[in-house]
Amino acid sequence: MARPYEGTLSEELFTSEYLETEQKLLFYTPPNFTPLKSYDLLICQDGNDYFQLGRIPRQVEDLVEEAELRDLIIVGVPYPNVDERRKRYHPDGEKAQAYIRFLAHELVPYLDDKFPTHQLAASRTLAGDSLAATISLMAALKYPSLFGQVMMHSPYVNETVLEAVSACKKSEAISIYHVIGTKETTVKTTDGKVLDFLTPNRELHALLKEKSFPYSYYEFDGDHTWTHWQKDLPRALTTLLPFD
Repeated sequence: MARPYEGTLSEELFTSEYLETEQKLLFYTPPNFTPLKSYDLLICQDGNDYFQLGRIPRQVEDLVEEAELRDLIIVGVPYPNVDERRKRYHPDGEKAQAYIRFLAHELVPYLDDKFPTHQLAASRTLAGDSLAATISLMAALKYPSLFGQVMMHSPYVNETVLEAVSACKKSEAISIYHVIGTKETTVKTTDGKVLDFLTPNRELHALLKEKSFPYSYYEFDGDHTWTHWQKDLPRALTTLLPFD
């Protein structure tokens, strides 16, 4: 049986003007949390999935205990339903820009006020899987002075994403971790389509390499599921947030 968390899990409702709704937020604070110390923030889109399917609080605790990862605060931002997820996270979604503004102009000030954070872009990591990875990247590209790191598990990539990367003027300011599965060639999406994720992710990989992003890229032998993303989290976390 898994041992209980040593850190603290909590949740709150946050009223967002940009999203025009109350947004649930999930929090993990580490053991021995103290306001006398400053912490990194890991902000996970698809928040429920990272907390439950990814078991990210447990994985973070294990890595910190092994002195492979520094202490950090995890913030999960769950989506209310599948349709709303697509509107918020798809790069061409009708609420994508509102969601990015929510992250930059509402969530960051709220978190910096609520927790003892470093208040530096390099200490804020956006994470996501699939469309959630895409919107994390798009937010960092738009606000590199706020979000200095991106953890992407199998992002959805289209021309809008590639154009945003090409147009980025501060690529050296954003560290990116990027993985894709070699079997992600027939992915069933929430709008009923079947898409090849692998080929456009390789295009994105080539483009990110051309630019001056600090960048780590891996391909895993697997499909578009949390079975593989969960196993990858230790490498992702220690790449972006290694123990100092």
